[in-house]
Amino acid sequence: MKISEKGIEFIIKEEGEVLTAYTCPAGVLTIGIGHTGKDVKEGMKITKEQSRELLKNDLIRFENSVSRSVKVNLTQNQFDALVSFAFNVGTGAFETSTLLKKINSSAPIAEIEEQFRRWNRGGGKILPVLKARREREIKLYKGEC
Repeated sequence: MKISEKGIEFIIKEEGEVLTAYTCPAGVLTIGIGHTGKDVKEGMKITKEQSRELLKNDLIRFENSVSRSVKVNLTQNQFDALVSFAFNVGTGAFETSTLLKKINSSAPIAEIEEQFRRWNRGGGKILPVLKARREREIKLYKGEC
């Protein structure tokens, strides 16, 4: 599967778009739409076009992670929500998460929601912005937005 345009817009809205490198709440140097990595340098500036190109390239890794890890059929909304989640927490965390285990075992939606909600920390602290994002990801997963 590939992320939909709706899913891409969801991620852009959740991540925001900053064209100058900054340190995110978790202490990671970031630029564009949640892009991190060794290529991000302090004081770095990019254009909106470069930001979108970075996002397009980054999404491939997260789409592949979700496609490879999820063993049950997903709706487009579920796939988009999981790509957003993996984009935010990282592929390693997603691939070893209890959330993934619950999805693969076809657990009741309440258990899946509970697992989304557990991922509300950044830099060791509960972040209201992550609590709110997880609620929006749950709504997307359930096809309610």
